[in-house]
Formats: sequence, structure tokens, C-alpha cells
Amino acid sequence: MSTRAEDEVVGICRDLLRIDTSNYGDGSGPGERAAAEHVMGLLTEVGLEPELFESAPGRANVVVRLEGADRSRPALVLHGHLDVVPARAQDWSVDPFAGEEVDGLLWGRGAVDMKDMDAMILAVVRQMVREGRRPARDVVVAMFADEEAGGAMGARWAVDHRPELFEGATEAISEVGGFSVEVGGTRAYLLQTAEKGLSWMRLVADGRAQHGSQVAVDNAVTHLADAVARLGRHAWPTHLTPTVRALLEGVAELTGLPLDEEDPDAVARLVEALGPASRFVGATLRHTTNPTQLEAGYKANVIPGRAEATVDGRFLPGREEEFVATVEELAGPHVRVERIHHDIAVEAPATGSLVDAMTDALHAEDPGAVVLPYMLSGGTDNKSLARLGITGYGFAPLRLGPELDFAGMFHGVDERVPVDALRFGTRVLDRLLATC
Repeated sequence: MSTRAEDEVVGICRDLLRIDTSNYGDGSGPGERAAAEHVMGLLTEVGLEPELFESAPGRANVVVRLEGADRSRPALVLHGHLDVVPARAQDWSVDPFAGEEVDGLLWGRGAVDMKDMDAMILAVVRQMVREGRRPARDVVVAMFADEEAGGAMGARWAVDHRPELFEGATEAISEVGGFSVEVGGTRAYLLQTAEKGLSWMRLVADGRAQHGSQVAVDNAVTHLADAVARLGRHAWPTHLTPTVRALLEGVAELTGLPLDEEDPDAVARLVEALGPASRFVGATLRHTTNPTQLEAGYKANVIPGRAEATVDGRFLPGREEEFVATVEELAGPHVRVERIHHDIAVEAPATGSLVDAMTDALHAEDPGAVVLPYMLSGGTDNKSLARLGITGYGFAPLRLGPELDFAGMFHGVDERVPVDALRFGTRVLDRLLATC
């Protein structure tokens, strides 16, 4: 009897968690090569011929195409990323790279972002190939490097240098969607159909360097501090995009709470009804600008001639120009804004055959559930694939208990995923690839 995907997905995930692929954003991490080679072994073992390529030494990506039953249809990209954000072992209850299973949960950095989905993809693909089954259409399976630093060495590099790998693809599926929350006593799965845009910025203030005991009329630190405070405290106005409005309408229907876009309290109550997922959703009602780093000076009695800050900005789809103009205004005349990394916002249709197929696959495994669209406050490699005209969705299906703060574990401490949720996800993905 062939090994089922749901029987091996936990082991695949555990092995991936034990490979440290920490991405510090400056090229100093271990890279993804070891994990990519492990993925190559899993795919070649069942007879596939994947390609491993590097954008730089150690920054490895893996791509393979599965032939579909109907090759006249556009291809689907099913992608994950192999890198993870760093983890400080002293902050965790367990070794973040030990891949320990405790009380029915698999712990480790990447357990939810996103080696869980990587494992589900690999387990399902291996099962289909072993059983001689083809997906409904061509599927390009990709495991990228560098997503946690914006994808310049991963998906963006692949799109710019190897676009032929995605020839004929029009849609993509990746992370941070498809997980369940409890709303008004009903289990609801959040299907990610949109992402905010990304703008990592450096604020630079120049002034007059002088002795700290003098009267300073052109102090770079003061200029910078004023700009940082204005950006960090700015009350960005609420604006509901089509995706967020559809989500809140669904929550209103499940809870009986009213949706009044002109009443901030009514909107806030609907967001709160999403429980732990409210952290994601609350940040999609408006632009955000969060200062994250500061650097200035080298001695207590020297006024520096230069001061810098880093700001993590996220903007709503269709409102990028408004965001950029407001940031420049808030920075003020004494501070210039430099881009560190900037990427688009995306918003895909919440209807269509692929959405229907994802919904049907979930309902087959969880008949009483509701599926709602939502916008991700962060970003995924779907941004890079959009440069090729590929429409991306987030669909890593996990049936979760309401007690698990899943959203809080993205880039958090003690990241973990229920093993039953991994098995559930493999069944849903298998159904999806057979029908979409």
C-alpha cells in the first residue's frame, strides 16, 4: 500500500524545521541550500526531475512542473518559501530548531511560517506521483529562498531571471490563508485574496555636528525624532477595500452585529469578533507606518551630523500614491525618505473557479464551515509572481482549535502547529489539486 500524504506530512515538516534557514536580511544567515537539497531528495525519490538554482551562493530555490490532466488549461503555481525569521533560543520553551512534537503540536521556527505548508505541498505531490495521478492542470511547484527579506534572492530573482519556469501560469497559491477561526460559534476559514503593499523606508536627517554643550539650532537627532514621532503616531484614516468589506459583511452575518462603515466602534466590534485573527485584520483597515530602528551619534557629548531611522510601512491596494505623499509630508523638510524595499499591494477576485475549488475542498473535509475572504497585512511571494500577471491567493488549509493564537505565532515565540491540522491540510490540498 502506498504511503499516504497525511501519514508522512508530520515527518516532512519535522525534518524541515530541523534545518536552520534563518534569514537575517543581510546575507549573514545559513541560507536555504541545505533545505533545498532536502526538498530535491524528496522530489527525486518519487521520480520527479526538479531543478535547483541559486541566486547567490547558498541562496537556493527549487522548481518542478507536474503535468496536468488537461494541459490546455493555464498552469497553477503552488509555492512556498524555505527561509524563516531568526529565533532566539533563550526566548523559547523548546529548541526552535529541534522540531519537537509535544502534546499533539509540532514546535519550531517555521511551524506556521511556512514549513507547515511546504510539508503539505511536498507530501501531496509525492502521494500523487506515487499513485500515478495527475493534477487537474499543470502545477508548477516552487520552493523559494529569501521571502522573509522581500524575496530579492528568491521569487523576485526567479521571476526576473527564470520566467520560463512559470510559462502559461495565471494563478498561484501560497501561505497565510485557509486557516480557521471561530466567529459567532461557527468555524470560518479565512481565504487570503489580498495583500497590503510593502514600504520599508530609511529616514535620514542631516544637521550640524558640534560639541554637545553648545546651543544646537540644526540638530539631526531632533529633526529625526520629530519625523519618527509624526509617522509613528499618525492616525491613518480607515478605508475598507472590497476584500475587507466582504470579510466584515460575512462576520456581521455570522454574529448578528451591524456593519456601519461610518461608525469606527461598529467596525472594531466586527474585527474583534475574529478573535486572534483580529491582529491581521485590524491592520488592513488602513495604512500603517511603524518605526522599527534608530541610529545616531557615537558619543554622549557630540551632536552628530546625521541620524537615521527605519520605518516599516504598509499601504492598502489602490492607494499607494496617497500613502507615499503623506509619508513625505509627515517626514518634514529636514528629513529625506529613502526606499529600502518597496513592493506592490495586490487584490484578487474573491470569486471564480479557483476560489470555488478551494471552498469545495474545504467543505469536503469540514462541511459546516464558512469560507470568508481577507486581506493579509504583511506580504508573500505572490507579489513577485504578480509581475508575470499571475493572480495569487493565500491557502494553507489548517483546521485549528479556537484556543490557539495562530496569528500571534507568525514571527513570534514558541511557534507551533497541531499535527492533526497538518493532516487535515494535506487532504484538502490533495482534493484541490485534483479538481482545480
